[in-house]
Amino acid sequence: MGADLASLSRLLGEPARAEMCVALVGGQALSAGELARAGGVAPSTASEHLSLLVAGGLLSVVTQGRHRYYRLAGPEVGDLVEYLASRTAPLPARGLSEDRRRAQLRVARTCYDHLAGVVAVSLAEALVAAAALTDDDGALHPTPTTETFFAERGIDLGATNGNKRPLVRSCLDWTERRPHVAGRVGAALLQHLLGSGAIARRPGTRAVQLNRAGKSYLSEAFGLVIAGELPS
Repeated sequence: MGADLASLSRLLGEPARAEMCVALVGGQALSAGELARAGGVAPSTASEHLSLLVAGGLLSVVTQGRHRYYRLAGPEVGDLVEYLASRTAPLPARGLSEDRRRAQLRVARTCYDHLAGVVAVSLAEALVAAAALTDDDGALHPTPTTETFFAERGIDLGATNGNKRPLVRSCLDWTERRPHVAGRVGAALLQHLLGSGAIARRPGTRAVQLNRAGKSYLSEAFGLVIAGELPS
């Protein structure tokens, strides 16, 4: 195939670099200092790792005045990191606070620019049941009614002319081992749910919180029923 998988493996095979990429999966841009802390390395060492990740095409640099921030190079990198995480065994939690944080992440979190976790996987299944998407053995695809379905709910999927990003992409969920929705549909859904107040970002983490009104909205608009209490 001519693909240099070994170079990519070496980039993500170094623990500090892997942790830096995981820290960026939520789609935000972070400073070198924040990523040094995420990777558990000194700032000078972090700078070397970040240079390699940028050169390898996994990260991009955002400059604001005198400050430089790093983010994943695109949604496909977020999908890749999420997929690789889904193929690994979880490390033991280091105390009750981390165990609680993991529970929040499992329920609902951002995966670059779309929603992931139990809520996202259940939402994908509800969209398939409503014929807004099809599921071909774990691969999600649009249907002839996809754009109409979302337009009826006030969700703009973006213009198709000149937009090369797929309408729908499957992203294997890191915790649930089942697909959630990425692509233009996934990005539009996340922005719609945040804008409507159905979900809210939890400060300092990529976990998002679904409140009671949000549960009712997801049930009414998408036929998604979430049983039981969610982590507070």
